[in-house]
Order: sequence, then C-alpha cells, then structure tokens
Amino acid sequence: MAAVDSFSLLLRELGRSCNCYIETLAFIGAFYTVKTCFNVLNGTYTLIRLHFIPRLVSRADLVKLYGKWAIVTGCTSGVGKSYAKELASRGVNIVLISLDKAKMEALAKEIADSYRVETAVIVADFSKGRGAYPAIEKALAGKEIGILVNNAGVFYACPDYFTNLTEDKVWDLINVNIGAVNMMVHMVLPGMVQRKKGAIINVSSVFCCQPTPKITAYSASKAYLDHFSRALHYEYAPQGIFVQSLIPFYISTDVTKFSDAPSKSSYFAPSADEFAHHAITTLGISRRTTGYWPHSIMLMFGQYLPDWLWARGLNRIFSSFHEK
Repeated sequence: MAAVDSFSLLLRELGRSCNCYIETLAFIGAFYTVKTCFNVLNGTYTLIRLHFIPRLVSRADLVKLYGKWAIVTGCTSGVGKSYAKELASRGVNIVLISLDKAKMEALAKEIADSYRVETAVIVADFSKGRGAYPAIEKALAGKEIGILVNNAGVFYACPDYFTNLTEDKVWDLINVNIGAVNMMVHMVLPGMVQRKKGAIINVSSVFCCQPTPKITAYSASKAYLDHFSRALHYEYAPQGIFVQSLIPFYISTDVTKFSDAPSKSSYFAPSADEFAHHAITTLGISRRTTGYWPHSIMLMFGQYLPDWLWARGLNRIFSSFHEK
C-alpha cells in the first residue's frame, strides 16, 4: 500500500513540476492560433480592399496619374497582349516591344482602331543582351513614358533538370527574365523621376515564393524580379513612382502549352484577357499582388506550406509531364 501511495505522490509531484511547461506550450499554441487567425482576417480584408472595392468605384485616369504612354514588352500574345489592350482601353498610348514585327504591327493596328490611341512598334531581341537597347532608347526619345510593363520572359519548353538545359537556354533566362527588366527600368525611370510620377509593373510568378525544382532557373529569375521590384519601390516611392511586383499563379497562355490542364481556361486558371482585366485594377493600390482574386486566396493559404512540401508536390507534378 505504501508503494502505491508513493507512486501516486510521485505522479502528483511530476504533474506539478510539468505545469509550468504545459502552460508555456499552451500560451505558444494560443499565440500561434491568434496570429494565424489575424493573418487570415487581414488577408481577407486585403482581398476585399484590393480586388473588389476598386471595381465598385470609377476607373482611375491612368494618363493623369502616370503619363501619356505605356511600354509593354513581350506583347504579341498572352498577358502582355492583354495588358496592352487594357491600358489602351483607358486612353493610354501604347509602345509595343517584342521580336515579331508582323504580330506587333497587327496588334498595333487593332489597338489603334479599337481604342483610338497612338501606337508605336519597336522590334527588339532581348536574348541578345545589351546590344538590343540603344535602338530602343532612340525610338523612345521624346515620349512621355508613364507606365512600363515588363512582361517579356522565357520559360522552359518543358520542366526539366537544370543540367538538361542548353547553354543558350540558360543565357536566355538570364538576358530576358532578368537583364531586360533591369535595362528597361534603367532606361525609363529617370524620366519618371523628373516628372515625379510613373508606374512600373514587373511580371513575376508565384514560383518566386518558394524554391521550385524542375524549373529552377526560371523560379530563381522570378524571385529576383520580386525582390528587385519591392526594393525599387522603397527607393522611388518618395519620388512619386509606383513599382508593382505581379506574382500570378497559372494563367491560360501558350507558356503552359506543355500541359493540357493549365492551358485550359478555368476559374483558377483564367484567360490572359480576364487576368489583365482584374490585375490592372490593382495598379497604384498593391505593391505585391497576384492580380487575380482567386489566385490571392490560393496564395493566402499556400504561403503556410513548408518549402519541402511545396518542392515535393511541384516536383511530382512536373515529373508527370514527362510521362505523358
């Protein structure tokens, strides 16, 4: 009996000694729960403020806010083409910069006829490095560039291991995804600063948020754009310049043609036109956004995934494309 009493006493003493640890763990758990709930509520508020309220008020006068002309790179298809049309529908003159002259001229005519704005076409191959920019700078002389949309980008033909990329592909990813953005910003930003107004939209990707295998170099280049955009905004916001990092999830474009699923327009994979129509309403409001409210919901919950789970999931998805 004494042994039983001693054991019960021991348990009580152990319980008392553990109480402080249990209370500490309970406090940590409560703090984490409150923090998570606050983040979800804040994300919901941001979602409403960013994606719904602007659509209930009159459209912003982009010409008055930023300037008469907008540059759109990578504009012959997909998001760039749709962004050019959206900007033109708001009275902004459009400079189209891409490699395919015939497609740009057709788009320029379509925009001019539909929206009664001025257009200009500049043929440039960003993959060639710094040699592309003197001609661009000369062609832009005298134009009040108020908005720059850096959309030109290179993706993989199909997700693959980094060492399977050709040397040319690696340089294309560097010259187009990173180099073109830096040089275009460096070219037009002084004029914006002089006028004390302007907007720069750098089209990144949700793949910038987590390390993503099988598109390693692409993911890293988009992470560069995201950090570049955010830092640039802190540098130049006091001088009246708005810099936005656009980080969408899947959009139904030719870029995703290696997979049947993402290339079909759906609620969570909108067409380029639908995406641009949503995204342009966030200009001047959010420095970092997906541009499309269902994508914002996905990001709000996806950001809590540990990077190993994100990497493992995407690795499995991308590996399946090779099996088809």
